Amino acid sequence: MGHNDRVIIFDTTLRDGEQSPGASMTGEEKLRIAKALERLKVDVIEAGFAVASPGDFAAVKTIADAIKDSTVCSLSRAVDADIERAAEALAGANSGRIHTFIATSPIHMQYKLRMQPDAVVEQAVRAVKKARNLCSDVEFSCEDAGRSEIDFLCRIIEAAIDAGARTINIPDTVGYAVPHEYGALIGELLARIANADKAVFSVHCHNDLGLAVANSLAAVVAGARQVECTLNGLGERAGNAALEEIVMAIRTRQDLLGVHTGIKTEQILSASRLVSGITGFAVQPNKAIVGANAFAHESGIHQDGVLKHRETYEIMSAQSVGWHANRLSLGKLSGRNAFRTRLDELGISLAGDAELNAAFARFKALADKKHEVFDEDLQALVSDTLGNDAPEHFNLISLEVTSKTGSVPRVQLMLGVAGQVRRAIAQGSGPVDAAFKAIESIAASSATLQLYSVNAITEGTDSQGEVTVRLEKGGRIVNGNGADTDIIVASVKAYLNALNLMQVNAKAHPQAAAV
Repeated sequence: MGHNDRVIIFDTTLRDGEQSPGASMTGEEKLRIAKALERLKVDVIEAGFAVASPGDFAAVKTIADAIKDSTVCSLSRAVDADIERAAEALAGANSGRIHTFIATSPIHMQYKLRMQPDAVVEQAVRAVKKARNLCSDVEFSCEDAGRSEIDFLCRIIEAAIDAGARTINIPDTVGYAVPHEYGALIGELLARIANADKAVFSVHCHNDLGLAVANSLAAVVAGARQVECTLNGLGERAGNAALEEIVMAIRTRQDLLGVHTGIKTEQILSASRLVSGITGFAVQPNKAIVGANAFAHESGIHQDGVLKHRETYEIMSAQSVGWHANRLSLGKLSGRNAFRTRLDELGISLAGDAELNAAFARFKALADKKHEVFDEDLQALVSDTLGNDAPEHFNLISLEVTSKTGSVPRVQLMLGVAGQVRRAIAQGSGPVDAAFKAIESIAASSATLQLYSVNAITEGTDSQGEVTVRLEKGGRIVNGNGADTDIIVASVKAYLNALNLMQVNAKAHPQAAAV
């Protein structure tokens, strides 16, 4: 296949994916995901929105400095301050990109921007030129392109390309398009815009109608050569086009689509699990490609067929996306070198001997409880050890749980609170309820519990339980995560993690402020 048959994979898990309510990630977690995306051989990693907060700036800068094989991108509105901040964050990148956007639909221009179309074109051109003076790789997006007028799109895109944009993104921002309509839009833009051959046309589809992947593929058929997507379909509202589905559809139906990607598909599952573990957004069992049941066969007819010839009921192999390829396990007799080596293979970097020693001590403690420690356990262990950039205002010192048939569950715990020891006793409808009431009797956070979720990290009764707690207060939503072979301990860790994250100031939403 030639150069024009390659589809660029632009991953926005760290930017659009993080905008999912409760999916906020720490800087260390973002870097771990970015390294997983690099191993996946993603072409472009959108690392964040540098101007949104000091934390976002630091995360984009850290990723830009660390990633060498993928282009690192920062989003910016079409304003000078955003573009300058993005360029500053990307200064150390081996390959950097500034992604600037402005709304182009009548409803957005009238009610959000409060600008006339001529002024929108002028601002877009000014922004692209500004970005191009600071970075050689500039992408321009027409926000809400799916509901924009075709004549105006042609006008502003042609002007943006003339100003120096080399990637043009046509997002279906609100998930309104259907495949034949969206494909036709891309085809018409490519046909009508005189300088379309000087830019790569990109698509960014939301899943409000469940059509994000279908719309993206329709756009590829029409000539788009970059797809913006996220691992597990993470993203605002109903999410984005799922990277794993886009990539495997292109690979499996190459006969029909006639294009390819550079993605190392065997890394898909491990990257998916990492994102799921860090964000607390569990992957449903029947999720395509990465769900636990994606390659399971219950029906006797299906089982018989697969045993005789796999392709009777499987259109791709489980191994091609990473299933069963990562089963190396460690145990209590494993040494520090084996532990460090496996972390390196998983792309987990520890800053010096102190962090390695702390993580290794937790590994040994876990290995005493479990016969085998798998990769998923290590991911959770390191997240539990390093995954909180917020100051540890609350920490668990001790926990005692009493729960038996015919009695009301009771919890007695001891917390460290800003360096002081506090004790509490509480009863509840269950041990987790009692534990959370005991914590709140000390913390008095006034936060509302929106989600309590428990998932087994691996198989077996000795598996660690990974708990996600989602708290809301004053419009701020945070996810707390905790893992332990004891579900009550994991639950307490997750609740305290969420409370600690609540101590950090909320960052601005990328789309919140008017351009």
